[in-house]
Amino acid sequence: MDTDIIIDHNPDCETSRNTLGLMRNCGIEPHVIKYRKTPPSRAMPVDLISRMTGSARNLLRAKGTPFAELGLGDGSLSDEALIDEMLAHPILINRPIVVTLRGVKLCRPLEAVLDLLPRTQRGELRKDDGELLIDAHANRVG
Repeated sequence: MDTDIIIDHNPDCETSRNTLGLMRNCGIEPHVIKYRKTPPSRAMPVDLISRMTGSARNLLRAKGTPFAELGLGDGSLSDEALIDEMLAHPILINRPIVVTLRGVKLCRPLEAVLDLLPRTQRGELRKDDGELLIDAHANRVG
């Protein structure tokens, strides 16, 4: 396991699965945190947000979540209030988030993980839907 590489992962999410696939295609076995089974402490999103130099709003997921019901589209809500809701409803946290020594990113699109990986791809890799991501010569497609 590459203990200095972490992925906050949702195995039910195609983007998250494909991001993990890109990591493994480099020979990296990251520390996988299944955030819906192991919700984060308050310190974790605060730290990730500061390291990504963004706001809590950048980590919010609207699709398939109680985002609208909770009124989270209200632009006047503070980061603290948004983090409170993410901790109460982990499904609101957009993923996958990858942490390496090269930085921290919300990997949407999933190819964003390639900038964080310390190793090159080892061979062909396709998304769950069959789309080619990495060709047989380990080159990024598209």
